[in-house]
Amino acid sequence: QVRLVESGGGLVQPGGSLRLSCAASGFTLDDYDIGWFRQAPGKEREGVSCISRSDGRTYYADSVKGRFTISRDNAKNTVYLQMNSLKPEDTAVYICARGETLYEYDYYGQGTQVTVSS
Repeated sequence: QVRLVESGGGLVQPGGSLRLSCAASGFTLDDYDIGWFRQAPGKEREGVSCISRSDGRTYYADSVKGRFTISRDNAKNTVYLQMNSLKPEDTAVYICARGETLYEYDYYGQGTQVTVSS
């Protein structure tokens, strides 16, 4: 059974940091690309970052480039999203997903809430 479980969200002040984790089970992490998405209230889900299975190449939305870092630990079957210099507009539910390709995702987690507020 494929499962993706996110953790690490919470309330943080502007300028603060959080590290999100995406724990995968039911499949071998290094056989797939993995993406992070986010959805804020009243907005469509948007892609934040992704990491390829083959060479670990990473990609970022312009809105988070230079502030967020995606990484993977295949031995732990976990993908991380380090988020620095957080802004109020980063407030959203963050969701990880398993990708058949970097553009096609078939399984999503339930998400973890990130709130950036003073």
